[in-house]
Amino acid sequence: MALGCSSQSVQVDGSRVVETLTRLANMSDHENPAVTRILFSPNDMLARKFVKDLMRENHLTIREDAMGNIFGRLEGSNPSAGVVLTGSHCDAIPLAGMYDGTLGVIGAIEALGALQRAGYKPARPIEVMMFTSEEPTRFGLSCSGSRAMAGALTPEVLESKLDSGGKHFLQVANEVGYGGTSTQEMLDATRVPEGAVSHFVELHIEQGPLLEREGLDIGVVTAIAAPAALEVLFVGDGGHAGGQLMPDRNDAGLAGAELALAVERHVLATGSVDTVGTTGTFEIAPGAINSVPREARLAIDIRDIDGPRRDQVVAAVLKSAEEIAERRKVRMSSRIINQDPPATCHADIVEAVAASAGAMGLSTKRMVSRAYHDSLFMARIAPTGMIFIPCKNGWSHRPDEFSSAPDIANGVSVLALTLARLSGGSWPKAEL
Repeated sequence: MALGCSSQSVQVDGSRVVETLTRLANMSDHENPAVTRILFSPNDMLARKFVKDLMRENHLTIREDAMGNIFGRLEGSNPSAGVVLTGSHCDAIPLAGMYDGTLGVIGAIEALGALQRAGYKPARPIEVMMFTSEEPTRFGLSCSGSRAMAGALTPEVLESKLDSGGKHFLQVANEVGYGGTSTQEMLDATRVPEGAVSHFVELHIEQGPLLEREGLDIGVVTAIAAPAALEVLFVGDGGHAGGQLMPDRNDAGLAGAELALAVERHVLATGSVDTVGTTGTFEIAPGAINSVPREARLAIDIRDIDGPRRDQVVAAVLKSAEEIAERRKVRMSSRIINQDPPATCHADIVEAVAASAGAMGLSTKRMVSRAYHDSLFMARIAPTGMIFIPCKNGWSHRPDEFSSAPDIANGVSVLALTLARLSGGSWPKAEL
C-alpha cells in the first residue's frame, strides 16, 4: 500500500511481510503452522542467520552483543546522537504461532527498507533489533536480553536459572558464540550506556480482541502491565480417604482451593478491569483419588498497569493465605518470584504513533498492553512506546494465531512514519 508523507510515499507490501514471516516460521521444532523455537537451539540459530541476512539485504549494518541481541543500523546524519530503536523477539514457546514477536522484527526491517526506498534520510540513527530470549521457555526467565540491556539482571539471578540439561545461560551462550568469560562480564558488555537510545518503539500483534472487535486499525499503547508472580505452598498431614474422619483432616487441597478463589475476590475488589489475577498452576500431592491431599502448590500471576494497586492485591492474597492456613490447620510458605514495575509509554511516542496513523487515515484506539514485552524493560532506559495491530479473535501463543496482510501493512507503515518522526531527518522534497 502507499501512504502520503507530504509529497513522498512509503510503500509496504503486507503480503511480502507475511511471506517472510512464513519462511521464518518454518525454522521450527514443530511443523507449520505450529512454531516452536527455543533459545540457542539449532532452529533459533537458523532464525538468527535469517534475520541477519534480511538486515543485510536491506542495507543495514549488523552488530551483536554478548547476550545475543542482534542490531541492524541505518546510519543517520548525526551518528553520535542517541539511536531510535525498534524491535522485538523471534524465540517462540512450544506450539506457538508465527506473528508474536516476529512481526516486530521482520516488520521493522521492512519499515527501514520502505523508508530507504522512499528516499528518507534519518538524522538520528535508526536501528532494528532482535531481542534474545523474550520467552521464558529455556531458562524460566522472560526478557533476558532486554533486562540485561536495562541493567535489570544480576549474575546471581541469571546463574540460578538452569535449563533442562542443568546448564545456565552463560554456558549455552558460549557454546553458540556469544557469552564471555563470566556472567558479570557478559552482562556488563550488554548493558546500554545512558543516552545511547533516544526512543524505543515495538510493533506487535495485540494478543487481545479489542481492535478486531471494534473494527479499528491501530492500537496506540499508553501503558504496559507487569506481573507479580507468587508461589504458595500449603502442607497438611494427609491420610486415607476412607480412614481419616472429616473433623480430623487438615486438607491442603481445600486450602489451595480457597486461596484460588481469594485471588479472584481480591482482584475483583479493585473495581478495575486493568487488574487481573490467575492461579495458573495448582498442583496436589500425592494426587491419588483415595488420599487426602497433603500438599498444594499454587503459582499465581497478578498483573496491572498500576504498580501500587497490583502490590496491594499481592499483599491481600498473601494475608488470605496466612488466614486460610491458620483456619485449616495447615502449614504455609510463600515466595514472590518476581514483581516487575509496570511502564507508562512516553507521551512523545504516543503522539508520534497517533499522528502517523492519522496521516494514513487509519482509525486508532488508545489502549494498554496487558501482556508484557521487552518494551517493559526498555522503558527503564529510554522513552518507550508500542504499536498494536489486530489479531484474529485475540488469539496468541497458539498455532492459529493470525493477522492479515492489510493489517500488517498498516502496522509496518505506521512504524516507519513513527521512526521517521522520532529520528528527524529529511525526505527528498518535504519535511515529515
